[in-house]
Amino acid sequence: MTSSSSSGVSSGVKAEIGQNIFRSRGFIWMVAIAGLLTTIALASGALRQTRAQSPNIAYPYKPTSQGDATQRLQQEVSFYQARIQQRPDDGLERTSLAQTYLKLARATGQTPWFLLAERTAQESLAKLPFENEAALLVLAQVAEAKHDFPASIQLAQQVLAQKPADEQARSLLVTSYLAQGKAAEAEAIAQTLTATTPTLNTHLLQALTHASQGEDALAIAQFEQALAREEPDETGSSARLRTLFGRFHAERGDLRQAQRLYRETLKMLPQYPLAMVELAQTETQRGRYRQADQLYSQVFSMGELASVVDHEALEGQAELEALRGDRPRAQQLLTQAEQGLRSHPDLETFGHRRALAEVLLTRGDRDDLPEALALMQQEAKLRRDTDTLDVLAWALMSSATGPTLDTAQLEAAAAIAQEALRQNPRDARLLYRAGLIAQSLGQAQEAERFKQAAERINPQVHRLMPLATAP
Repeated sequence: MTSSSSSGVSSGVKAEIGQNIFRSRGFIWMVAIAGLLTTIALASGALRQTRAQSPNIAYPYKPTSQGDATQRLQQEVSFYQARIQQRPDDGLERTSLAQTYLKLARATGQTPWFLLAERTAQESLAKLPFENEAALLVLAQVAEAKHDFPASIQLAQQVLAQKPADEQARSLLVTSYLAQGKAAEAEAIAQTLTATTPTLNTHLLQALTHASQGEDALAIAQFEQALAREEPDETGSSARLRTLFGRFHAERGDLRQAQRLYRETLKMLPQYPLAMVELAQTETQRGRYRQADQLYSQVFSMGELASVVDHEALEGQAELEALRGDRPRAQQLLTQAEQGLRSHPDLETFGHRRALAEVLLTRGDRDDLPEALALMQQEAKLRRDTDTLDVLAWALMSSATGPTLDTAQLEAAAAIAQEALRQNPRDARLLYRAGLIAQSLGQAQEAERFKQAAERINPQVHRLMPLATAP
């Protein structure tokens, strides 16, 4: 997205005030970032060296059909429900039904399917409490989707106690540790997975662990290994791989490579909403507003397939309207996104807190800031990945830089940014955010150093920053 002076930094902040404040606790933060920025400067050429070679991203197999996937799964539900009526005490049939509910949840993004999967897996374990690791895995996956990462980890470890080589349980540990900001633990498990079970999904997991730590060259190598490991009938996994690889490139300013990956995804699955939203965002960054509009319109024509990303599409449309100068229309679209998120009965779970906070912060109404900050403080208790910490720092910074300067909140924002950058010192958006915070604290030199470090990684990093729509 695009930066503006409304991104949370008050234009009226006076440098001399911030300088006096920063001589206290803020000085420690300034010393800590000096070595970090030196490291970033030395590593700035790593991604440029990898761009010389482009991987073969063409899907080598005939894509499986997407259109009737939900219908097939619902037929499976009916089949297992009939079997359970015939065998009411059979725990394994309930496990199979729970797994199918989980597939429907993943396919549609509708949380009632997650809850049905959870309840059915619990019923299965009541009928068959021993040697029923598949039901435990369903519960672990639902717990992860609900952002109950400690429960997901505990359940996965229960499975591994019985089946030490279970790939799905170890994969859950990787994603749950990443969500908690424990990248080193996630990477160790991912490396073992790729060594013992080298598949598209295990190499993708390892790519994500490297990317989360700013190890760009290693991440690209693993993304490419994942592409090389594709198998027939893995269209869904292959589409996800290309979309995530595209996002990786987009975050580093390589929009053309990102678009190649998104478009290949849409050749495979023409109604893959995540790739469509990501492609629309890159079109916006390139100034191709009409093409972005068309893509967002296609998302909304998908019906329930778009339910996972509909709020992102509305935010994207709001950004387009703000860029065109129609801020009232942008506000309307963000309000529509807000209403959609608030209508979820599970606002407190499944990631909706952070999504709602982002909408409120982007809208730029100061009356929304206390709620946005409270939402992010709650969310940060559950997950501390860099995306969550970035939005928390944004909420703290926006709350601090109003008519009066709240230095305590600014220093809290600086500490959160520092925590996030310890996880990933090459995240351009985080570096830019840290620069905005330093600017608010009156530290012009540090702000400029952060900005330069961010632009070495992504020269268009300011376009990733949300464009506030408040008049």
